[in-house]
Amino acid sequence: MFWLPLPAADMTKGLVLGIYSKDKEDDVPQFTSAGENFNKLVAGKLREIVSISGPPLKAGKTRTFYGLHQDFPSVVIVGLGKKAAGVHDQENWHEGKENIRAAVAAGCRQIQELELSYVEVDPCGDAQAAAEGAVLGLYEYDDLKQKKKTVVTAKLHGSGDQAAWQKGVLFASGQNLARQLMETPANEMTPTRFAEIIEKKLKDASDKTKVHIRPKSWIEEQEMGSFLSVAKGSDEPPVFLEIHYTGSPKADDPPLVFVGKGITFDSGGISIKASANMDLMRADMGGAATVCSAIVSAAKLNLPINLIGLAPLCENMPSGKANKPGDVVRAKNGKTIQVDNTDAEGRLILADALCYAHTFNPKVIINAATLTGAMDIALGSGATGVFTNSSWLWKKLFKASIETGDRVWRMPLFEHYTRQVVDCQLADVNNIGKYRSAGVMTNKDEVPYLRKGMTGRPTRTLIEFLLRFSQNDA
Repeated sequence: MFWLPLPAADMTKGLVLGIYSKDKEDDVPQFTSAGENFNKLVAGKLREIVSISGPPLKAGKTRTFYGLHQDFPSVVIVGLGKKAAGVHDQENWHEGKENIRAAVAAGCRQIQELELSYVEVDPCGDAQAAAEGAVLGLYEYDDLKQKKKTVVTAKLHGSGDQAAWQKGVLFASGQNLARQLMETPANEMTPTRFAEIIEKKLKDASDKTKVHIRPKSWIEEQEMGSFLSVAKGSDEPPVFLEIHYTGSPKADDPPLVFVGKGITFDSGGISIKASANMDLMRADMGGAATVCSAIVSAAKLNLPINLIGLAPLCENMPSGKANKPGDVVRAKNGKTIQVDNTDAEGRLILADALCYAHTFNPKVIINAATLTGAMDIALGSGATGVFTNSSWLWKKLFKASIETGDRVWRMPLFEHYTRQVVDCQLADVNNIGKYRSAGVMTNKDEVPYLRKGMTGRPTRTLIEFLLRFSQNDA
């Protein structure tokens, strides 16, 4: 950290500027366009002080300087890595965009640590990625704490691509909504409260929306016995949330349907989980959080498509009324399911929601859920596992994930696995497998622009998918 004396100034404002790594050993680190302009503004002092402040900045690292200019008393330089970084075929993401997100997040957090309330951000060659890094990096759930972090307003520095910046803010805000829903304690985020929050967010986003908060009586009328079998163990009433966004010029155009698992707390039921880390099961509605947040974002983008979101919401709790291992329940389509493990409840509530989804004659159905422990072992937090019977749909999701850096990976749907669930003693199919949260649900520092805690993934990939789908991007 370096100081230069300057007249009194607005000490609440910061500036984040990017610098690229050297391409060759004898090269000089190169500023971004915004960095070069600022260097000229301060008569070359920025380059001079950076050159004597230590070794070249590595990607994602920061260095803070004070007193360079009276408009920006605090300037944070962030390492962007190689300027030529693009799509990395092995990593399956755009390395340049990821470098920008990580670097800008680190710089904005440094400004936040200095308790400054305003920061201007270098677009770093990609204003959308810079905005995502800033908004995602600054977010932290502290709603229930007395002492809160400084609220920092991030704006684009200079007269760059404001449209791309605002798009990035929208994408990141969508993911932050999912993070907030997932992080909120289960006694606060009940099924009813979840539905009310989404209703307000969606109505504020667009007048092309409708929200139906379906009560238990409606669920019973729909004969969703599989869903109700999970919900009956809790005193919290279940809710079936149904949200509509009609953006297509043709109101009767077949919709895309998103279905999200909405277990607002998962104790495991009678097959109860170990107490260690059970608190994380407040986020077992992560599927519902991501799909609802994606639809809210699509409504804000005014996408010309029709969307429906379905979220069966309830708790999975042990009680005298709860499912017991060996019970048989009947789904909406008439199939019977043997419940050998009550901690494999996600598939039970989703079975009825997916049956209901087919009544809308959809173009596409996408289901998101924190399933399963095996996925956690297979992929960890590196990617979201995708099961699909459509290679066309997979390609669209995969392309979207490269753009967002929130990666997906296709998993097999072999007949081999089908046989393992239909070979059942008492019913048509069995619910089997030890249930745990999916690996991308929480962050343990693996994603540099997300703080520890709930990630809200893969919200941005779903938004990008919808954007590309609406543009008929093959």
